[in-house]
Amino acid sequence: MDISPGTWNASSGGPGTLSGPWYSTHQTQLLGVLLAAASNFLISVSLSVQKCAHLRLVCQAEQKPYYRSKLWWCGITLLGLGEVGNFTAYGFAPITLVAPLGCVSVVGSAFISVFFLKGNMRTADILGGALTITGIYLLVTFAPNVPQELTARQVQNYLVSWPFLVYSILEIIIFCILLYFYKRRAVKHIMVLLMMVALLASLTVIAVKAVSSMIALSVNGKMQLTYSVFYIMSVLMAISCAFQIKFLNQAMHLYEARAVVPINFVFFTTSAIISGVIFYREFQSAAFLSVFMFLFGCLLSFLGVIIIARNKKEEHLQIPFIDCGHIPGQKLTGKIQPDSHSSCYGTLNKEDDSVKRQG
Repeated sequence: MDISPGTWNASSGGPGTLSGPWYSTHQTQLLGVLLAAASNFLISVSLSVQKCAHLRLVCQAEQKPYYRSKLWWCGITLLGLGEVGNFTAYGFAPITLVAPLGCVSVVGSAFISVFFLKGNMRTADILGGALTITGIYLLVTFAPNVPQELTARQVQNYLVSWPFLVYSILEIIIFCILLYFYKRRAVKHIMVLLMMVALLASLTVIAVKAVSSMIALSVNGKMQLTYSVFYIMSVLMAISCAFQIKFLNQAMHLYEARAVVPINFVFFTTSAIISGVIFYREFQSAAFLSVFMFLFGCLLSFLGVIIIARNKKEEHLQIPFIDCGHIPGQKLTGKIQPDSHSSCYGTLNKEDDSVKRQG
């Protein structure tokens, strides 16, 4: 019997046609994947634009606040659009698939900086990018295919399920122990800070998916905003996100970005996958091979991000000032004359000079 390619795809579920069963069962998830990937790429563009704006401001003779720069506001706008897109993606795809796609922003930043900031393309960038792209392909191919229509009643049932209650108790205990060392013992190790960020992030992604899904259903005519659980999850999302940003900023202040970025990505993705598996039961009916290949894809993405971030040199803004410690004959404590109206403004003090010049 003669079977044309189009007939085979439609009857067997192959992905070769957009009208076959494969596309009809995966179109919502595919939309979430494309939205998440595009949003993370947009975030990487926004960060490069903001950094470019800061570099331009520093090089200007007349210094002005960064918030008065149109280029900086352009970057902020792109960042906002990217975050909104990421938020929306959780309503169309599983947490276990959207969260690991954050690696797109890391890879995108490495390559975009070559064009925006005139950086150099390194071998580590190419190798890390190749590993990450391979990992993304495995993630998308072997991600769990679960229904994404999440109602308020389903969220209520998930909240009182015993696996999530046990998970929540363990998470609260671990977070309290870490917070004790952070507050009482003044332990600000990078692992302590980023573990607290990851624990909060697990609650954030749970709440984000619930809120995003309920809004999507309400827009389609199935009103979910009248349920109290929608507002409970909205408050949880806002609070957990706020404290997550607080501890992440603390880590970025104390440690280099090339150390914070890969560790935070690994911790965040791992906690998001665990929360998706426990709360939304996203791998409940998945085959062993699919789970193994999905985790292997995560591992490749982790390695790619670590290679890109760890081999990246810290870039510092070239601030125009004179470091007295590098001027021959001057001590590190040497100062610049502060009086701008004096004729000797900008000259150095000489401790052994007994004659003071008049302005």
